[in-house]
Amino acid sequence: MPQSSEHPPSRDWWLLFGLALGVTVTNGFARFAYGLILPSMRDKLGWTYAQAGWLNTANAMGYIAGAILTMALIGRIPPARLFAFGLVTTTLSLLATGLVPALGWQTFWRIAAGLFGAMSFSTAGALTAGLFSDAPRKNALAIAILFGSGGGLGIVLAGASIPPMLGFQGDAAWPWAWVMVGTASLLMTPPGLWAAWHLRNLGGRAATKAPLPLRRMLPEYAGYASFGLGYIVYLTFLSAWMREQAASPLHIALTWVLLGGCITVSPFLWRGIFARFAGGAPLAMILTGIATGSALPVLWPGPTGLIASALVFGLCVFMAPGAVTNFARQNLDTAQWGRAISLFTVVFAFAQTAGPYAAGWIGDLAGSIGLSLLVAAGLLLSGAMIAFLQKPLRS
Repeated sequence: MPQSSEHPPSRDWWLLFGLALGVTVTNGFARFAYGLILPSMRDKLGWTYAQAGWLNTANAMGYIAGAILTMALIGRIPPARLFAFGLVTTTLSLLATGLVPALGWQTFWRIAAGLFGAMSFSTAGALTAGLFSDAPRKNALAIAILFGSGGGLGIVLAGASIPPMLGFQGDAAWPWAWVMVGTASLLMTPPGLWAAWHLRNLGGRAATKAPLPLRRMLPEYAGYASFGLGYIVYLTFLSAWMREQAASPLHIALTWVLLGGCITVSPFLWRGIFARFAGGAPLAMILTGIATGSALPVLWPGPTGLIASALVFGLCVFMAPGAVTNFARQNLDTAQWGRAISLFTVVFAFAQTAGPYAAGWIGDLAGSIGLSLLVAAGLLLSGAMIAFLQKPLRS
């Protein structure tokens, strides 16, 4: 089967748009909208921080299963089919999340959203790596746009709509927040399916045949694991931290819109770095920025610190998947991309599983979630130092 895009450049941009909307659903909505709805669910349902964090841990457990399943299937089923299946089932899971408040059902649907979202998210990277095959700088930009603008759009939309709605309707309206998220996902699904149909021949059954130089890639994998451990704490508990500081719903909404806006434009900040470096430097720089953004709300309390935090965190956080995807594209053969990116997703998924519950437990113990943000920042800085040791695999 063909291993690279045969479409004209103009068509490639439209295909990227469809794939990016898929990431909006599986990344921006399925994984991070919960952070905006969490405070209302916690207050209305009487949850502890640990219980609230558990739901994102459950989502991460589903993500592990989905990442492993994708890695097993990607040599047998074309990536585009896995992407399309994951997109549709994630959308249905989001719609169902608002139906029953019982913690057991909430756990089930968060697991489902993680499992199906991982299928779509990891294959989106492999599909995008095949676009603009004759233009490396455009390809680096496409990868950055996929994860940055795709995920950032979801945070902008959720941040602009959910806090004001909950502030006006009250915490009891949290199920309607999930209905809003699910409806928006339904609207974004057709362009994603259109892109998947046009990329249905990308990849092949030989995708798992070529072995990966795993030992030489250990620093990159270790750095990405620290990303999974650390970043999720901020996105899970930012709204809860702001509510601890008596922030208004409007203030929470503006902070999340700023965060999402910075995520959306971050590809244009990092595209040159992605194109220039083939080793671990991009991931190391990104992890340092995420760590700084995570610590700022605690070290610099008040509105100004939150603005600075959202700016720094937003300009970095969704570029980590882009960094490892770009690393695979620059250092591995085309037939290895799908398996390498799937393995990155597995490593990331295992790491992020512990983050939310452990952070919630620390928050309960300390009486404030701020200490959890500082611990996450320390983990991210450690990962940055390890990732910096990654050398290019090709001279």
